Amino acid sequence: MAPATDPSIYMIRATCPHDCPDTCAMLVTVQDGKAIKVGGDPTHPVTQGFLCAKVSRYIERTYHPDRLLYPMRRVGLRRSGQWERITWDEALGEIADKFKGIIAEYGPQAILPYSYSGTLGLLNYGSMDRRFFHVLGASLLDRTICATAGSVGYKYTVGASIGTDPEQYANARLILLWGTNTLTSNPHLWPFIKRARAKGARVIAIDPYRSRTAQQCDEHIALNVGTDAALALGLLHVIFADGLEDQAYLRDYTVGEAELRARAAEFPPERVAQITGLEPERIISLAREYATTQPAAIRINYGMQRHAGGGMAVRTVATLPAVVGAWRHPAGGILLSTSGTYPLNFSTLERPDLIRPGTRTINMNALGNALTAVADPPVKALFVYSSNPAAVAPDLERVHQGLMRDDLFVVVHEQFPTDTAEYADILLPATTQLEQADIHKAYGHLYMSWNEPAIAPLGESVSNTELFRRLAARMGLTEPCLRDSDDDMARQLLASDHPALRGITLEALKEHGWLRLNVPEEFAPFAAGNFPTPSGKCELRSERMTADGFDPVPAFTPPAESLQNAPELAAKYPLALLTPPAHHFLNTTFVNVLNRYEDGPKLEINPVDAVARGIANGDMVRVFNDRGAFQVPASITDRAKPGVVVAPSIWWRKLTPDDKGVNHTTSQALSDMGGGATFYDNLVEVAKV
Repeated sequence: MAPATDPSIYMIRATCPHDCPDTCAMLVTVQDGKAIKVGGDPTHPVTQGFLCAKVSRYIERTYHPDRLLYPMRRVGLRRSGQWERITWDEALGEIADKFKGIIAEYGPQAILPYSYSGTLGLLNYGSMDRRFFHVLGASLLDRTICATAGSVGYKYTVGASIGTDPEQYANARLILLWGTNTLTSNPHLWPFIKRARAKGARVIAIDPYRSRTAQQCDEHIALNVGTDAALALGLLHVIFADGLEDQAYLRDYTVGEAELRARAAEFPPERVAQITGLEPERIISLAREYATTQPAAIRINYGMQRHAGGGMAVRTVATLPAVVGAWRHPAGGILLSTSGTYPLNFSTLERPDLIRPGTRTINMNALGNALTAVADPPVKALFVYSSNPAAVAPDLERVHQGLMRDDLFVVVHEQFPTDTAEYADILLPATTQLEQADIHKAYGHLYMSWNEPAIAPLGESVSNTELFRRLAARMGLTEPCLRDSDDDMARQLLASDHPALRGITLEALKEHGWLRLNVPEEFAPFAAGNFPTPSGKCELRSERMTADGFDPVPAFTPPAESLQNAPELAAKYPLALLTPPAHHFLNTTFVNVLNRYEDGPKLEINPVDAVARGIANGDMVRVFNDRGAFQVPASITDRAKPGVVVAPSIWWRKLTPDDKGVNHTTSQALSDMGGGATFYDNLVEVAKV
């Protein structure tokens, strides 16, 4: 970009890499090779010149004194914090030698990579690393901890992760924020919601917890945890009973109307009220308001799908726009993710063709089992990057038991000394976004973007792509794609003749920073049907679901840990624990840098539940079930409804009162679809310490 008046000061176009729908376009000011300021790009239609409370402090994070800057070898016991600095040559040599020894004795599948969304840049998230482990023959990781259950359920209905253009929410007359804390987890949607409200729109939050977002809405509907599908079926019952459906849209652009009508008939408002904890009258009025207000837009997020019936819950809610014809309008419909709108060449980027036939897949949510129970072969090496499983994985008692194994070789590529880094045998320094190149899509808007490195890597840190290029060379792997540069891989990703990518080249992205997909300005993807499903229609009945062993019609599946499904367990552990993100954290990213802006680990508990347990505000409490326990101070508040406790998360263990966190209580059980995590399917009891 053009230099400022002072030639030593210049600006770089960058992109936020963190796991958030907004994928903000950033401007980084650099002086004498050092980044001195980050800001949002004011010309980007979604970023609109501001960054969130987390990323606005990215300079502090990049230059934080706790940054890992050099390769290190563990010389003490695990978690002792005793390290010695080594060279990159020594680190790569030890990893290569250890891997070769494991392969010789146990086979390559005894090596397990573990990564997720520490960065969502498409190169550093999944490119050279996938190629390396595929060529090596390592076990595959099923990366399902966040979004797969809902994505699968949504795709059964709509066909792909495509929905309402977020910019069009400004033109909606009714907005349902269903299971989403927008102000914390999707803040750049809020300006469009504010514009809609300024024009008279109503905004309703549907959430068991009165979040920061729910407090700002016109109304908050606090349903019971995990009952979203029942509420959706109750709304459908009223819509069909009152004749408020869009009969023409149902006839022309859907399949399975009769079956959905029959299923909805099983969920009258009185029954749904018993399930959801809502008044029947509120269910009726919400259904009528939704069906008679156009355009009506729903925003759902991934919290809804983190229980045993989560995939079906998302599927069921996703039928609503077709029933009322909301898809006819650019500002109508529903949005879970925009990621399916991007026709990118992921197979060329990740090279799944290199996977050896018969290679096993290990679900990342079952890491505890993988490290303690899997055999033939056992996991003998764990390579962690872009994740912090010692804090984020479920059932941490099992995970930590596995990580403490003397015969497990652990490599961690990290920016900071996280909980997981404490278990490493070899600890490698990773770059931040200001130090690496990457290309980005978004899952909350329709713009591709490029991240140009703003500064040279600090110390001896390297990006994920460079790390695996180096390791492939050190191990003598000769597959040509293991030598591709970042630019090579970015071009391969963009190699598509799809009209949505017309004109979006690497060179154009580098020049402009970001470009909108070639879709209409008033994007109404399903106004005239054209759903990317097998039938080409919105599938209210799905034959694919029948083939996959599911009920083909939307249904309600209560949480596995609930009064309906497990009455004895619910009697022993009567409180449902939710663990939504703390405002200044993103999973465990930023915890060590920005924890001063949070109140510390805490448990929000309703006064009714607190009084019943003799708990006063500020008391240290123990939150426990059969899987484990953690201790935090109690915060008595009516933001948590009776029967629900909330622990804003996820804190590093070393920053908690008892070296334990919320995931000591969560389960390795998987969701109904997609092998997803069930973090919000978690019954506990709380007692004063």
